[in-house]
Amino acid sequence: MKITFYGAARTVTGSMHLVEANGKRILLDCGLYQGHRKEAFEKNRHMPVDPQGIDVVVLSHAHIDHSGNIPQLARCGFRGKVVSRPATRDLCEVMLRDSCFLQMRDLQYVNEKRRRQGKHLFEPLYTEEDVDAIMRRFECVPMKRQHDLGNGVSLVFHNAGHILGSAIVQLDVREPGGKSKRLVFSGDLGQAGQPILRRSECPQGADAIIVESTYADRLHPSADDVSGRLKSYIDDIVRMRGKLLIPAFSVGRTQQILYFLNRLYRAGRIPAVPVYIDSPLSMKATEIYRRHRECYNEDSCEILRGGEDPLSFPGLKFLETPEQSMSLNSARGPMVIIAASGMCEGGRVVHHLKECLGDMRNIVLFVGFQAEGTLGRRIVESEPGERLKLLGEERAISARVQTINALSAHADRNGLEEWIDGVKGDSVKKAFAVHGEDDRVEAMARIAREHGIPETYAPVPGQSFIV
Repeated sequence: MKITFYGAARTVTGSMHLVEANGKRILLDCGLYQGHRKEAFEKNRHMPVDPQGIDVVVLSHAHIDHSGNIPQLARCGFRGKVVSRPATRDLCEVMLRDSCFLQMRDLQYVNEKRRRQGKHLFEPLYTEEDVDAIMRRFECVPMKRQHDLGNGVSLVFHNAGHILGSAIVQLDVREPGGKSKRLVFSGDLGQAGQPILRRSECPQGADAIIVESTYADRLHPSADDVSGRLKSYIDDIVRMRGKLLIPAFSVGRTQQILYFLNRLYRAGRIPAVPVYIDSPLSMKATEIYRRHRECYNEDSCEILRGGEDPLSFPGLKFLETPEQSMSLNSARGPMVIIAASGMCEGGRVVHHLKECLGDMRNIVLFVGFQAEGTLGRRIVESEPGERLKLLGEERAISARVQTINALSAHADRNGLEEWIDGVKGDSVKKAFAVHGEDDRVEAMARIAREHGIPETYAPVPGQSFIV
């Protein structure tokens, strides 16, 4: 079995690993590279593998940095299957279409500029028709069920606890002579104690593992006080008749916040203030969360058995049209607005920021990581009174800016160490650290070595290994 690492090698984006075994070419994930526009544009349109030579794509989960480039495979001649869990397939249906829309919108802007300069126009990375084509190639496999990929290669999905439908991938290869090898790919591992979803599992008997490293060098804050802090912010906007604006990722983080608000309301700790989910993708993703309750943990299942929906409560409303979104600008508080994008780089949250940041009655609450260079990062690091340009106009920051850093969907160092101890047994001889910047993958390789795995590596793009 040969493994070649193409994406998410010493970076946290563009996950793509090629496994070659018994004549089969299996692509583990096919994600978009996400970064500075020009660099991302060049990397994403130059596939490092020949799509026509790939037999099957196995998706760990639906996040765009893991699934977002599979439509280009269809565009370039891929004719195999895309294997995933059912919830991943349903999330990809809406997320890939959203990704396509955003790319086409950005391309229109770039091409208009190039047209004025007399330059040749760029072709889209993929179109809606390419998304249609790849969605027809999905094959859904439930957790724990062995699935034959042919030529003596089979897979089993285990729960990863990261987002709805996220999977740890177990590949078993029966080699000539009857020997077998097992590779386990962690995908993205969830932090223990997350709401809604079952926690990650520890498959046994692997000869080699590929493990994510996103937070291998740090610990997350405790999530114990998330409810208390949300309650205090809502009490504040009720008293001040203000707005609580929460920029949040549409898949995963929005549903987490809904869960905490549900628990606060059901316990009688907050009043039924209006809560607006202002993101069409968030609305679709939440419906998919409701459809796939087989992914829920015991606490959420207990809520369901009591006749309640853990993602709903009085006062919750999903906004579909731009007009509904804009109408909140003139509406008086108290209200909670949860809007995408989570890093404030685009989407409806930007016009809400323009309206909210200048009023001291309001709170802007960040509940996810803000990458360097993003508008969200600039707001988090700003000082009261500092001026920022939003939609062409400057605004002085008078609203109170708060952060909750305890809702990460990725395992921290303790979580990764626990997972390594759970899977290693006596069989794991090699560990490959991926999905992290240089210092993080080096930390993950060191953790694996300190926990008893003899050969540990932090691959660079294009590097191959024999297992």
